[in-house]
Amino acid sequence: MKNLFLLMLISTVFAGCLNYIQEVTVYPDGSGKMTIRYWMKLPDVESYKILEKIGIFDPDSIRKEFSSEYSTIENVEIITDTTDTTTHAVISLSFIHIDSLNKTKAFADSRFSLKEGASGQLIFSQFIPPIATGFGIDGSAFSVSYRYIFSGDIITHNATSKEGRTLRWDYTLAEIGSGKTISVTFRPYKLKETPYWVYVLSGLVLLIVIIFLFKKKKD
Repeated sequence: MKNLFLLMLISTVFAGCLNYIQEVTVYPDGSGKMTIRYWMKLPDVESYKILEKIGIFDPDSIRKEFSSEYSTIENVEIITDTTDTTTHAVISLSFIHIDSLNKTKAFADSRFSLKEGASGQLIFSQFIPPIATGFGIDGSAFSVSYRYIFSGDIITHNATSKEGRTLRWDYTLAEIGSGKTISVTFRPYKLKETPYWVYVLSGLVLLIVIIFLFKKKKD
């Protein structure tokens, strides 16, 4: 996300910290859904107003960053937590194919790729571009997390942790360095055909309705 670098620099000025979580579910046909959450601590109202003008926590600006003809933004929510003076942005969207996310401004440098591998396998990758690049910034004060659920059997991956079908890549910005690439090979589940009994049941229901309407007409 291009605005992450800008957000990082601004949060440094405000002595805050950046947290970014990207959660993605990928279906066998490459479509899926994504939820993005990022938040930072803002010391006062004026700080929030500055960020609002820049657009990082402005719903309309966020929609422009994540919009494309191949994806649908389901919801954008901005939340201010007065207990710890943090401001949160939550973006939910769906996409027709994960490669299409490359068409959005926010993911222009992310290089989403889903291509066929050997023996019915699919190979997925996403590039995490470098964010912390000098300026005397302590990258350990910022964290990013990528969480993916794949509809299939995981063959290989380079995730930092795995739980069932959920893979996680957790980094500080310092660990990202010159960039990281998420990589997963999986065998997608086959889309099940409609069971025969469904057609039989539908036919019986239709027949009952026709008989009922016929009798009612005679009466």
